[in-house]
Amino acid sequence: MTAQLQTSILPSEKPRKDIKLIESTYKSNTLSDYTEKIEHLYKNFKYSNNSNHYWNEPELSMLYGTPLYESASASQKLALNHVHWFGMYNVVAASETETIAYNQITSGVFSACGYETLARELALETHQERSHINAFHKIGYMTMKDLLGKEAFKAPLKGKLHQLTSQDVVQSPTSLRLLKSLFLKCENSSLASSQYNFLRFAAKKMLKQNQQYYSQYLKELDENNKFIPVSTTGLIGRGISPKSLQRFFAFNWGSSPFLASQYYSVRIMANMVLKNTEHGISKYFKSLAKKGEVIPDPTAVSHYHFLDESFHSTTSLVLARDLYKNFSPPTAYEKYIANLAIYMMQCGILSGISATAPDRYYADDYSLMYFVYRLLQSPVFEMSTQDALYWMEKCFCQEHEGFQMAAKYHQRLRLDMCRFYENLDYLWPVNREMRVMATGGSVDKAVQNNIKLFQDFSKLVTSENL
Repeated sequence: MTAQLQTSILPSEKPRKDIKLIESTYKSNTLSDYTEKIEHLYKNFKYSNNSNHYWNEPELSMLYGTPLYESASASQKLALNHVHWFGMYNVVAASETETIAYNQITSGVFSACGYETLARELALETHQERSHINAFHKIGYMTMKDLLGKEAFKAPLKGKLHQLTSQDVVQSPTSLRLLKSLFLKCENSSLASSQYNFLRFAAKKMLKQNQQYYSQYLKELDENNKFIPVSTTGLIGRGISPKSLQRFFAFNWGSSPFLASQYYSVRIMANMVLKNTEHGISKYFKSLAKKGEVIPDPTAVSHYHFLDESFHSTTSLVLARDLYKNFSPPTAYEKYIANLAIYMMQCGILSGISATAPDRYYADDYSLMYFVYRLLQSPVFEMSTQDALYWMEKCFCQEHEGFQMAAKYHQRLRLDMCRFYENLDYLWPVNREMRVMATGGSVDKAVQNNIKLFQDFSKLVTSENL
């Protein structure tokens, strides 16, 4: 990579520690070659050359610690290890697609503030994210095609079961449910365009004192009558939904220096979720290298992605923790928007543990049951409907080692979250102490939720196969 390195701070300011760290991060990121290594690996990837090796430690396998995993053959355990890699990076790819849009939105605000080097760092990250996404999509597609065959692309069950999320089946706070319901009703009607314009107007009205900072990226969308691109499958899309509510936050993040910097208090949540898993894969890479053993291409991609993302995490850290202090104190409205986003993310992506993957923290496993059902009917296991449901009940509805592993990952992540968020003085206690997340680490609660949800799932599957 080549880029002109240039220090750019506000003219009236002396160099600050946070500015220096941004400069240092941009320089190091520019001179690194991790993205190029990822590109080389994914462009030459063949599943057959990597299929006989674990891509990460066995505990990072789909269904690890369940009765089914204990009875699986060696080849099936390898497949479950690879499926976990696919599932994890499928979400990461969607999350990085979100990052591309939000980087461009906030970059416009920072440019208007005079932080040109920061804007260039975000542009560099955006370039890197595109390469990451291509790598995850190609490796994931080829893996699932070779492993699962036509089952990987089979049409969903009637009723769009696979699209249901925990927000559909688990009680959220009443005020939050009403808020989402209001946004969703307008979003799914002929009023969608009017709603979009109203939300843009409302954000501008509440932040009218910051008109000079309105993001150039948003201006260009306005001029071309285009909606802000949003996702329903990335971590922010899963945490902040429906789409219209995401766009409302995007308007705010693109209209205020304080809120632009505080978008990164949301982004760092995704950074930390990924690091909680990927750090272990990077250590696995180093262990294989030290022993002179074969390093599978996906393992190497994870390792270099971890190194690339360390720069992105540093950016999130500096912007979320320090940069906001350079601006005028936040208004009551700005504090509310910042807190609501983090609260919704807690509810949406951190409020539970999973029976099937230790690094999945959604409120329940309902949306994953469809995928596991298809996996058990694929060439990997070749189960009948009856056998698949039998084993799924054992995996989802009975306590086992996998749940304990998930609780350990959840607790470790929560401690990391608390250490970071306790330093943000504008946060509500429920966010500073990650209280919603704290309620989601119970194995017994997860099992009881799954028992109820599996009954509904089983009935739907059975009716489809009559």
